[in-house]
Amino acid sequence: MKLFPRLSAGLLLLALTSSPALAHPPIQQRAAADEQAAFAADRADILAMAGDFKVRFDMQESTPWRTGYTPLDRKISGGHESVRVIEDTGRKIVLQHMLVVEQDGQSMVIKHWRQDWEYEPEKVLVYSDTGQWTWQPLDERTRHGRWSQTVYQVDDSPRYGSYGAFETQAGVRRWRSDWTWRPLARRDAIRNPVYDRYYGINRHQVTPDGWIHWQDNTKMASEGGQLRPVVQEYLLNTYTRFADYDTKAADAYWTATKGYWAAIRSAWDQVAATKGGIAIQEQADTGTVISGRLLELADEIQAGTTREAAAIAEAKKLIDGNTTAIAG
Repeated sequence: MKLFPRLSAGLLLLALTSSPALAHPPIQQRAAADEQAAFAADRADILAMAGDFKVRFDMQESTPWRTGYTPLDRKISGGHESVRVIEDTGRKIVLQHMLVVEQDGQSMVIKHWRQDWEYEPEKVLVYSDTGQWTWQPLDERTRHGRWSQTVYQVDDSPRYGSYGAFETQAGVRRWRSDWTWRPLARRDAIRNPVYDRYYGINRHQVTPDGWIHWQDNTKMASEGGQLRPVVQEYLLNTYTRFADYDTKAADAYWTATKGYWAAIRSAWDQVAATKGGIAIQEQADTGTVISGRLLELADEIQAGTTREAAAIAEAKKLIDGNTTAIAG
């Protein structure tokens, strides 16, 4: 399958400049001690994103690229988020985010996004078109010294993936992605906007009291088989270390449901491996058409109304039945 085969000349150039050969020049070979030191520093920065945080989401549409389009007003929101390391094999680190909110005096946990980091991967699962995620191979020179970051939605279906290197500029260390295609976030999708995907760059930087996730997004519209830019968006998510909220609720949720979610991750991995990627219908308010039920099953396990084995069996059936093979 070709990626967006009918791009306009300008967008074709944009897509070509995101290819591995052009996006990042190869990292020069370093002495073994320097390679090990860089690897250790990278791991430390990734692991520093785990913990308990007060989060501030700052979203701002800025420059319109279409005549007559009025950028949305700036939106600032926030909350409390617990991030846990759920896998660390050295070259792969998996971080699970969980929002903790208060409702009628009770703590409620919302399973949030997940980020998988892998060192020098041979391929990355990337967003390739509406409802489709396909494998992007990385040659040895491209992946050398770099980490991929794959972000997953609340139901552990994929959202976007990319690769990049940690670098230091002006005394500040950061990881910067390649140009990355992404489906709409819920904040936009539920508004039925004129654009239907993003093309952007992600940056992750550790701060003295937490970390930031900084995004520079071009919001794109698919029109008549061509992709056109609509508006630019700048998004800064700030994670400040803070534990004066019910962090135990997040850990209780994860303790009760981690076996279920491990099986769900494995089921999605199996689909991606056997079907050439993942193809599933997107849904504006939940991410995928099965997301709501997958999350409900986890809640039922924690509440004791559904046994884990039965929930896993139902979830696997939903995943297999709602995904299709991707043509090569």
